[in-house]
Amino acid sequence: MSTDVSSDRAVRQAYEADSSGLQLIPDLVARPQTIDDVIELLKRAASDRTPVTSAGAQTSTTGASITDKGMLLSLRSLNQISDLDVKSKTVIVGPGAIVAEIKKAVAAAGLLFAPDPTSEEESTIGGAIACNASGARTFKYGATRKHVRALKVVMASGELVEFRRSDLEKNTVGYAFAHDPIDWFIGSEGTLGIIVEAELGLLPLPQRVVGLATLFREESEALQFVIASREATSVSPRCIEYFDERALEIARNSAPGAGIAQHAGAMVYVEEEINDDLDASLVRWLELIESIAPDFEPLVFDGEARLREARRIRHSIPATMNEKGGKHRGAGGRKVGTDWAVPYRKLGPAIQAARSFAAERGLEAPVIYGHAGNGHPHQNFIARDARELTTIEEVVEQTLRHVVSLGGTVAAEHGIGKIKRRWLPLQMNRLQISMMTAVKRELDPLGILAPGNIL
Repeated sequence: MSTDVSSDRAVRQAYEADSSGLQLIPDLVARPQTIDDVIELLKRAASDRTPVTSAGAQTSTTGASITDKGMLLSLRSLNQISDLDVKSKTVIVGPGAIVAEIKKAVAAAGLLFAPDPTSEEESTIGGAIACNASGARTFKYGATRKHVRALKVVMASGELVEFRRSDLEKNTVGYAFAHDPIDWFIGSEGTLGIIVEAELGLLPLPQRVVGLATLFREESEALQFVIASREATSVSPRCIEYFDERALEIARNSAPGAGIAQHAGAMVYVEEEINDDLDASLVRWLELIESIAPDFEPLVFDGEARLREARRIRHSIPATMNEKGGKHRGAGGRKVGTDWAVPYRKLGPAIQAARSFAAERGLEAPVIYGHAGNGHPHQNFIARDARELTTIEEVVEQTLRHVVSLGGTVAAEHGIGKIKRRWLPLQMNRLQISMMTAVKRELDPLGILAPGNIL
């Protein structure tokens, strides 16, 4: 077997952290080179009852890709991108392939892989599938699940199984959740099997995309514009992203030449795929902007280079917050991020409530930004020490209880992992959790896969 399995402490420490702020050192690190290596590793793990946690680039924000129990299985070397079929609009990829590299490869053939997690330059497709990642364009295209056609999965026993999505339009055989077993693994965070290959569905590459960053003096105006953008029939955004005042300040500092006005208190960024005249599309957007609050000229991002610049500005916010959080690890602090969602018309009141809960406990206001078109913000705090971390987590739980009461979710795109496991019962009842536990027990009877994730 060609697998590199190491118990060396320096090697193990190289895999102790992800983007969650947690640090857990595994007992072993395995770095398989082939699918056969993974099969052999899982057979040995099942025989020895060794826990196995799979990982890609370790960009998880929930601690899903780190462990202090058993083996950390790094799938980075399974990074092939092959069998691109332009006619069927599909591509075969290994779990270690970087999302951005997949997108570049298929774009060269005039195709689009639609999911666009903010960390796509660093994150792997295996991780994206494991947590059903989404991103800004989810507003139009949906999350990763919708774009996965088939999976090869190594089960806890070491058996290799292929799951392919059914193309049936009608099916009444058995329980609905058993119709497409492929969906058991998408979003399962490595708890049900190890994904070793995926067939992805692709779309035609848009001919032209333009981005507009619209600045507002007041948050209420920005959130009103979010609703107007979503409901207008004159425009067709593929993303609707929101930046509050503190997020906007980070964006302004990261891109001083971008023209983000000093007196703006919030920003909404949208993108639209242009199928007709660009000027006509811009006029429709300007009319919508002027119907809300025409205080600032929108910033236009036209062309691939400018769109990449807009993406860098967006990515500067989580990158900055991760860096700030890392400075407080020695005192027991870290960045604390949430990714709850509510029905989009309830986003404004939910944000106001979340801020008030923090203020009542004397916390610094969180940085709030994200996928407002789906009613889905990211709310980031910095805990400077262990005591403040406890207070922030209490405020997060209070916020999540309120979010659920509004018909929302405690986790919109980053999964549950280890960090959010305590909050799963806020949203799921005993029967739902029992059903998930039963599936876990059936597929992983020894309980060796990704201990601590989700359940």
